[in-house]
Amino acid sequence: MSSLCIFCDILAGRAPASFVYQDDICCAFMDIQPVNPGHVLVVPNVHAADLARLPPEIGAQLFRVGQRLAVALRQSGVRCQAINLFLADGEAAGQEVFHVHLHVIPRFVGDGFGLRFGPHYGRYPSRADLDALAGQIRRAPAEPR
Repeated sequence: MSSLCIFCDILAGRAPASFVYQDDICCAFMDIQPVNPGHVLVVPNVHAADLARLPPEIGAQLFRVGQRLAVALRQSGVRCQAINLFLADGEAAGQEVFHVHLHVIPRFVGDGFGLRFGPHYGRYPSRADLDALAGQIRRAPAEPR
């Protein structure tokens, strides 16, 4: 655990949190700056700054718990017509706390939250370009560091 990480401080009991789930691999607690009421963060119990440093079995558990919480949110009475699962991996993706975490965000029509697409969205690349990118990604090492 990192002494400079707020999530590590929460996990160690040095900072407060409102927990909704805990197991040996991860825990979930309420986001203190929620997009909507009921916004939950699922966090691994071990410090990993990004997905490349997170063991795959821990990442899988984050999403299993996220799915479980999505079901619970819909049954809880919290205003929730839909769910977004969001994980920002790196600063350019919007990651602000560098301890992997999965957002489970209850959504409803007119809540004002959304993703903005860049200027190139809507331009369809050629099949040759897509095939070249697919090959480049296939050849890249995919094991965690």
